[in-house]
Order: sequence, then C-alpha cells, then structure tokens
Amino acid sequence: MRIVSSKNIEDAVRDMCIDVCINLDENLINTMQEYRDRESSDVAKNILGILIDNAKIAKETQTPLCQDTGMAVFFVKIGNEVLVEGDLIEDAINKGVRRGYTEGYLRKSVVSPISRINTKDNTPAIVHYEFVRGDRIEIEYAAKGFGSENMSQMKMLKPSDGIEGIKKFIIDVVREAGPNPCPPMVVGVGIGGTVDKCATIAKKALFREVGVHNPDPEIEALEIELLEKINKLGIGPQGLGGITTALFLNIETFPTHIAGLPVVVNINCHSSRHKKVMI
Repeated sequence: MRIVSSKNIEDAVRDMCIDVCINLDENLINTMQEYRDRESSDVAKNILGILIDNAKIAKETQTPLCQDTGMAVFFVKIGNEVLVEGDLIEDAINKGVRRGYTEGYLRKSVVSPISRINTKDNTPAIVHYEFVRGDRIEIEYAAKGFGSENMSQMKMLKPSDGIEGIKKFIIDVVREAGPNPCPPMVVGVGIGGTVDKCATIAKKALFREVGVHNPDPEIEALEIELLEKINKLGIGPQGLGGITTALFLNIETFPTHIAGLPVVVNINCHSSRHKKVMI
C-alpha cells in the first residue's frame, strides 16, 4: 500500500489551476496555425493569428488567456493500492482550487444557482472518480468557461433515429451555437448510457489530446465526418466566416438501454484548457 499525503494533491491542484489558465497546450496552438494556413478567408486568418498571439502573450506575461477562468472540473483515477493520508481527497482538491484561484489571481466565478451569491474562491469543484488498479493517482483538470458550456445540449433520441439522427442533432447544436462559444470550438460528444452518464462522457471527450481519435474505427470515422461537416457550416473563427468552425470533435460512447439513445454535445471554446498529472 502506497501512502500519499493529501497536501501533495492540494499542491498539485493549486499549480494546475494556475498553469492551465495561463499556458495553452502547444499542440492546440499548432492546430490553430495549421488551420490558419489552410484558411481562404483573410478575416479568418487574421482572427486565428490574433488567437495564437494571445496565447503567446499570456505565456510570456504569465497572465490568464481569458477573463473567464472557468469552473474547475476534474476526472480522478485512484489506484486500489493508494491510501490518502490527511484530508479526504475531495477536500484536498477543493483546497487546491481555492489556493490556485486566490494565489493565481484568477477570476472566481462560482455562485449559488438560486441566490447567485459568489462562493468567493471558485469552489466547490466538479469531481468525477474512477477506481483502477495500481498505486498512483491520476488527476485531470479543466477550466471550463461558460460561454461555451451554455451552448451545450442534451437530447433523448429514439433508437429509431439511428446514426442519422445523432449526426443531425450534433450539427444542429453547433449551428445553433454559432459565434457564442468563441469558435473555433472544440466539440465533445457523449452517446449512450443514461442522462448523467452521457453528460459525463461528453465532458470527458473534451479532455482527449489534440489529434487523438476514438480507438474504435467506426467512431473515429464518425468524428472525422462530423468535423468536416461542421467546418462546412461557414461559422468560422469568432463567427465571422471561414472553414475553421471547430478544431476537433471527440466522441465517447457507453452501452445504453434498448429503449433509449441519449446524446450530449458539450462545447469548448478554442482555448481547450486541460492538464493531467500523476501522483
């Protein structure tokens, strides 16, 4: 049995919160550069150039990429041979978020859903757990802005709607979102499970590394097809036209009931901010 101090988890989360909100993944920047080079619209090229410059300036000056530093979302894998000593793991995560958003001078955006009173430290975080074999703890974190989150949708399709119904729903959600999620967007899709499971795997899809497709060849083909169709909608960077409406689209699936076909589309802005650490 390996013992891990909760303080190590807290410190790691604190550092992740600051780093993710400031330093955009280089692979994502490279993807935007590739799309910029392929763009036929001068306006789209210019906007993509500005977004790339913004990421570089944020890194150089160590200031946030965006004023919306998001709600903290975590996916945590806990090995069966790990014992966390000290605080409960969720308390340690929330302490790390509290420190990261306070010490990093990040905007604190979490409020009560009814009174709208701010919690003043960006907690509580959203934490999803998975228990696995081993003696390590894997923590994945994303700063989820709500300009894009608000454009996400869920629908209980009928099994008879089939694959064409799934495609239509995804395309319709992106078309309806238009410029609101600060495109070029990143699209996460969950298919299957129950309402809650479907939403969770759609969120998880946003954590996948740039350019990595679903290992199932059928789902990979669907990801490629939908991304091509989305980029033909003409929404473009910041909604001003072009062929770069989405940078990538990731799909995760889970077995579902014979009577159901739930689909969730969870959208990210171009700053798909996430990071993974192992403890």
